[in-house]
Amino acid sequence: MNILVLYAHPVETSFNAGLHRMIVERLTAAGHIVDDCDLYAEGFDPRLTRRERLDYHNQRGSSDAVASYVERLLRADALVLSYPVWNYGFPAILKGFFDRVFLPGVSFKLVDGKVQPSLHNIRKIAAVTTYGGSRFRAMLMGDPPRKLIKRMLRAAVKPGAPVSYLAHYAMNLSTDGTRKAFEARVAASMDVF
Repeated sequence: MNILVLYAHPVETSFNAGLHRMIVERLTAAGHIVDDCDLYAEGFDPRLTRRERLDYHNQRGSSDAVASYVERLLRADALVLSYPVWNYGFPAILKGFFDRVFLPGVSFKLVDGKVQPSLHNIRKIAAVTTYGGSRFRAMLMGDPPRKLIKRMLRAAVKPGAPVSYLAHYAMNLSTDGTRKAFEARVAASMDVF
């Protein structure tokens, strides 16, 4: 498969950076074509401009600031997201990617005022993430990132596409053992992706 890996973490020595490298290595070793989109390294601007908001429902073209990202998304057969959860949400750069790239005509169509998902080229999704707090605390907050992946993103792609959500909770209390166990879980998931 052609897999778009969306990575969102600013520190190259972080645990998340290690997970990201492993994801790309394992998917490549399994024979997939990997489009590694490191949003920070690429200097992706997450800010939706005034002009983009005013033109949001208009047809966009190749001169659009995010046209290359739209093309990459539309070329992909699968999507793997690798990011930390901060303040019970996505890092701003990843949220900005969704705001600026998941446009009308790309991830959905408006037909008689109703949304129709249209990102049917995406046949599989995986999210690999870390939380500072515990699973219990995330559940108390409603675990928005999990819901966004398992519900919103699932609704935008090919109907019935499998979605996996791999999360290491309680990073603030993690040990070498818990991190190694999570790495093994992610490696196994990518090996059979």
